[in-house]
Amino acid sequence: MQRQKPPFRADHVGSFLRTAAIKDARAKHEKGAITAEQLKAVEDAEIKKIIAHQEHCGLQLATDGEFRRSWWHFDFLCGLDGVVMKQIDHGIQFAGVQTKAERPDIVGKIGFSQHPMIEHFRFLAANTRVMPKMTIPSPTLLHFRFGRASIPQTIYPDLDVFFDDLGKAYAKVVKAFYDAGCRYLQFDDTIWAFLCSEKERAQSRQRGDNPDELPEKYAKMINQALAAKPADMTITTHICRGNFRSTWISEGGYEPVAETLFGRLNYDGYFLEYDTERAGGFEPLRFVPKGNKQIVLGLVSSKLGALERKDDLKRRIDEATRYVAHDQLCLSPQCGFASTEEGNVLSEDEQWAKLRMIVELANEVWK
Repeated sequence: MQRQKPPFRADHVGSFLRTAAIKDARAKHEKGAITAEQLKAVEDAEIKKIIAHQEHCGLQLATDGEFRRSWWHFDFLCGLDGVVMKQIDHGIQFAGVQTKAERPDIVGKIGFSQHPMIEHFRFLAANTRVMPKMTIPSPTLLHFRFGRASIPQTIYPDLDVFFDDLGKAYAKVVKAFYDAGCRYLQFDDTIWAFLCSEKERAQSRQRGDNPDELPEKYAKMINQALAAKPADMTITTHICRGNFRSTWISEGGYEPVAETLFGRLNYDGYFLEYDTERAGGFEPLRFVPKGNKQIVLGLVSSKLGALERKDDLKRRIDEATRYVAHDQLCLSPQCGFASTEEGNVLSEDEQWAKLRMIVELANEVWK
């Protein structure tokens, strides 16, 4: 049966390809040709358009497409107390391409007092007839990519105190979004997939961390944040292996982290990348508890424009039911269509065709 609470049978991760108007306005603002107010006016207008697109597709939710952001994660993290954006020598290395050379820099104790994305949510909620969904990065993103080496010993000589402060800050984030009316929040998180990659684990050790200890520390921190969630709020997580200009970072199935990820984290649902062999098989889903937790299968690629065949997707959904009950499954793209403002290599028409197909297929599979 269809679901009346999130995650929905047909869902999506969050970000959309930036429109020509958004790209033009952001470029002009960067050059000083238009004011911040003029940029916001363009963003407001374009966000209203993509909200209408999502509603027209038949989706039960809508996001703002992350149209006000440059990064899916850094923009949010740099709005926390004690964090600023820092220019660095080189960007994050994806398969054959690098991102912009900047990252969050920890300059003080981590906390949360106010954040512009609370107002971003309010605008979204005021302009949609369906469930407004907000996406933010998981707290793990402030640690793993740059590691112990990036956290000043003068500020945090004890890393456990850093994790505790970060968990407390995110508990305040959850409450702030809830108070603004948010009932569907998502923690986007590449880190659990990175912990399944030997290459990424080796790099973690080079940064001064022990990747064998991180799942337990991350689980404690995330659950600390989720403890602030009221009963009528849904918080999901999205896990992928990197998404920048249709490339990726890591490879490896979920098996190394599955027991902790599905069994110990108190999320209501999991958006899981499953569009290629890089994500492995469905076997790790055997650790998903029977009951209310939902697994959103990311079987539809947001990296490629070619539309998947419905019959192929139905077969894969059937395969997943060997490990998770049919009623605990949903469907979505494997990631957003534009995790950064550069976007993936497909057209806007292809993006919307994929979402329409997901809605149609979900109606067929779950009647």
